[in-house]
Amino acid sequence: MLNADKPFSTASERNREPILAVLREHFSDRRSVLEIGSGTGQHAVYFAEALPQLIWQTSDRDENHEGIRLWLADANLPNVKAPLTLDVSGAWPTQLYDAIYSANTLHIMSWSEVEQMFARLPQVMTNDAKLAVYGPFNYDGHFTSDSNAAFDAALRAAVPHRGIRDFEAIDILARRAGLQLLEDRAMPANNRCLVWQRRVNP
Repeated sequence: MLNADKPFSTASERNREPILAVLREHFSDRRSVLEIGSGTGQHAVYFAEALPQLIWQTSDRDENHEGIRLWLADANLPNVKAPLTLDVSGAWPTQLYDAIYSANTLHIMSWSEVEQMFARLPQVMTNDAKLAVYGPFNYDGHFTSDSNAAFDAALRAAVPHRGIRDFEAIDILARRAGLQLLEDRAMPANNRCLVWQRRVNP
């Protein structure tokens, strides 16, 4: 019997298919994924079911673990792992992953947390690992839509350190971490899906 008390994100339900199209292309040869900020757990079970070759490791702050576990219990998939405690400013996993995924997290973190996340990524990535990040981004210092501008204002009004990040600033952090941009794909509702790959000679 399915658990009716599971947390539910309408946005996660709405954006999962466009994101899956990106992951089908870029994660087709991947084996182990670390999801940073699993939220409700909806994306984890949807993507893990659609991409059964992946071992999908969920993670988030402790307060979100119960909801993630409810989604995992209902899905009962062999390739999704129970959530790890991961705050980008704290301890990170010791395992290496050939794929990292994160959705709608960068505008929730403070800028210093975003910097810490990218600085710490290499320690959990294999030499050829890929990183896929979904969410809204500004370009050349400008919002891409009126709705994104309104969203940014609402974020900052609620918590001042939040806000839509500039793509160029994020790409600088990625390059400092040894990542090269593979694709910047337009997504519905004025979002983007950015994919980088780490390039390290063995």
